[in-house]
Amino acid sequence: MPGVCVWAVVLVVVLPVLVLRPHHGPVPTALLLQGVVVAHTGGALTRVLTAPRVRLVAFGFWMFSYIWFGLAPLAQLTSDTYPWPYRAGEETSFAAVAVVELGLLAYSAGTALAVRGATTRAARPGALDRLLARRLAPWRVLVLCGLALALAVLLIPGQPGGAVAYFTSRQAINETGALNDSSDSFLQPMRSWSLSVPAFWGLLGLLRLPRLPDGDLLLRGLRRLLLPLLVAVNIVVNNPISKPRFWAGTVLLTLLFNADRLCRPRASRAVAGAVLATVLVVFPYSDYFRYDDRQPVAVVSMAEQFTAKGDYDAFQQVQTGLDYAREKGVSPRSALGPLLFMVPRSVWPDKPHDTGITLAQYAGYDFLNLSAPLWIESFLWAGPAAVALVFCLLGAAGRRMDEARDRLLGRPGTLAVLLVPAFAFYQLIFLRGSLLGIAGPMLLMVTVPLLISRPARQVSELTAPAALSAPVPHASLPHPGGHL
Repeated sequence: MPGVCVWAVVLVVVLPVLVLRPHHGPVPTALLLQGVVVAHTGGALTRVLTAPRVRLVAFGFWMFSYIWFGLAPLAQLTSDTYPWPYRAGEETSFAAVAVVELGLLAYSAGTALAVRGATTRAARPGALDRLLARRLAPWRVLVLCGLALALAVLLIPGQPGGAVAYFTSRQAINETGALNDSSDSFLQPMRSWSLSVPAFWGLLGLLRLPRLPDGDLLLRGLRRLLLPLLVAVNIVVNNPISKPRFWAGTVLLTLLFNADRLCRPRASRAVAGAVLATVLVVFPYSDYFRYDDRQPVAVVSMAEQFTAKGDYDAFQQVQTGLDYAREKGVSPRSALGPLLFMVPRSVWPDKPHDTGITLAQYAGYDFLNLSAPLWIESFLWAGPAAVALVFCLLGAAGRRMDEARDRLLGRPGTLAVLLVPAFAFYQLIFLRGSLLGIAGPMLLMVTVPLLISRPARQVSELTAPAALSAPVPHASLPHPGGHL
């Protein structure tokens, strides 16, 4: 109970007061409703941080919602200062806060529905439960490691500047052609992500492989040989200098929360609190390596960060999207863009465009690389009904994923233990959007684990909770933890 009170006071009272800016005149209705959003997200995040069971997917969702749609809009609405020049009217601002709260309520409703169905799923596992109960296949993991190393040998030396280019800046990587501005969005990340994703899953698979019941001397030797090589490749291709901060954070936090000691509730909650503090304080400055021409770091208040940096444009993009929808209308057809992202525009000339770019062009910006949060992305498909449906499904799926991880935590090598933390933190990219821009990497991130795992052989592997009293035997590796 003391922990609940402390977190509630910090999240619902102290931090909101710190980001409030001076406001003159009558309080707008949008600001009053924003207080409800802050209380909702802060209260939900408090529950997650103090719950007896670890819920990583819920933590990722409510952390993003609290910072990007709780604190940041609070600072922006009180000061009428936003990261980009576009300005929406008071009516649009109120509607934007209402759309955000609608999504949060739908997410909470989806979570509640999933809790009600937990007993039924325990007796009759669904497709998601069967997927997360899949177990790593040792030799498939080794094949993936070999593929990751082969890709690194083939692609990294061909990069202008070689491996050194990955320690300069994201701008340097962009200019060398590892990423490009091709109109076919599924092509542009392929070279970069074909290095990053297999290397990440190969390392994580090595760290979480269980012992084989009939002995694994050969397998253990191969692990010892491959582990330092995979660590080195990940340092090169998944470091925060040349990769987006959200992805580098996903890699690091997934490895961190796969360490055995940090799977325990008390340790997990402590680390989650540290992650929240780090995202609040350090994240705004972590783009230091984005460009070659680096400016001195100026430490400013959180309120100034929220109102000046484009990293926190999510609420403003919702405002812009609502004005766009009022003028252009909504289009269910635009939902096909992320689903069929691999279809090239040469084959599908009318393929929907990236939502972030569309909104940037509507607002008249020259800089087009903007976010398109899932709230406005789904709103542009079919209005408030789409927002409610999408977030209700997301809440239900997130709760089921957290339940599966909790149930299977003691079973070595299940996808629940590996994939749930990865999705929990990649979720920040997914929520920030836009979907078309992340569809390729997300497909890779989900597909690779399926290829290196096999279905559970018995129903008991899906339903029965694993015993956590005894230590779980993992692969004998020279590194005891699960992080770099």
